[in-house]
Amino acid sequence: MVEKRQGIAVWLHSLKHIKMLRKFGNVHYVSKRLKYVVLYCDMDLVERNVQKLSSYSFVKHAEPSYKPYLKLEFESKVDKAKEYDYKIGL
Repeated sequence: MVEKRQGIAVWLHSLKHIKMLRKFGNVHYVSKRLKYVVLYCDMDLVERNVQKLSSYSFVKHAEPSYKPYLKLEFESKVDKAKEYDYKIGL
């Protein structure tokens, strides 16, 4: 069974506390230059983890990812003029 996971972006004042963030989920990426961490946790725990992370003094801001709620299937719109040119062989 595959569990639904969601990312959380956490902006930090200092990178000293990165190891402590492991208890909230899997640390996927750490940006040393921009001082943020991307971590993944179960979707049902996201709101609780964001509130808990925001309460820490070393965290500037914590924000959940919106990717699970986006439509990732795209439609292609056919341009009528190009379709006509392709049929003629131009």
